[in-house]
Amino acid sequence: MSEITANYDEPWKEAIGEYFDYFLDFFFLDVYNLIDWSKKPVSLDKELQKITADSNDSKRLVDKLFKVWLKDNQEVWILVHIEVQSQYDIDFNERMFIYHYRAFDLYRKPVISLAILGDEKEKWRPSNYGYDLGGCQLNLNFPTIKLLDYQEKWSELEANLNPFAMMIMAHLKTKATISNLTQREQWKWLFIRSLYEKGYSKLEIVKLFKFIDLMMSLPKELQQSLNLKIIKYEEERKMPLISPFEQMAMEKGIQQNLQNNIVSILQKRFEVIPSELIDKINNINDIQELQKLLLETISVNSIADFESLV
Repeated sequence: MSEITANYDEPWKEAIGEYFDYFLDFFFLDVYNLIDWSKKPVSLDKELQKITADSNDSKRLVDKLFKVWLKDNQEVWILVHIEVQSQYDIDFNERMFIYHYRAFDLYRKPVISLAILGDEKEKWRPSNYGYDLGGCQLNLNFPTIKLLDYQEKWSELEANLNPFAMMIMAHLKTKATISNLTQREQWKWLFIRSLYEKGYSKLEIVKLFKFIDLMMSLPKELQQSLNLKIIKYEEERKMPLISPFEQMAMEKGIQQNLQNNIVSILQKRFEVIPSELIDKINNINDIQELQKLLLETISVNSIADFESLV
């Protein structure tokens, strides 16, 4: 089984969207301290699509864009890049600059670009882009976090209740078990069990359970073995009401209903829908995004217009 089995992109993107304040508090404390958290950050997914729309880059790069307000009431944008590739990327610095400029150009707001590097290349630490030519100078410095550095801080991660401590541990052990999936199952079981033991609320257990489960993908046999361990553990602890399994099943049902409704309404309005568009809709796992798309089906003028939203 190859590394493609692992799913880094979706868990990181969803975790940052769910826990943006925790994300900045853990990785970029200086930025966290600038923000007025009494005003809720706004996720700018549609704006981000405009920034990255013509990118032909096939590398796995996760991006999130937020609008926040600083303590001096200044409105700024925070552009987060998560690079999960395991090899050196010569174009990363340039891409950081291009996306930074496009984010600024879109609404002429100050932009803070941040980078998380989840690769395995110890010496690859991009942090700036620029040139000096003919008297013309350009330079962009951007803060970078290297997840590999946390291998030496493992005991601190285990004791830290910030959700991103768990995300880092799951990421590093997923990378470390590419060729040993039995060991990955063991680490996954350890992480899931620790969610209960650390005293997280039921809701937090469900959320973090989902991120770990998505990232640390396993073949069917090992996943079934893990499921039995979790079910037995939940029974022994007499977990109340809805377990993570039940919660995920409910979310899956909601997700499928939304996908079916989107396709049905589009078929009713436009009769013929390209199979590629149906596949794209069925591959969307974010319930909030599906809810937004469902509303768009009512007013969108054409299939082409709807495809530009997906």
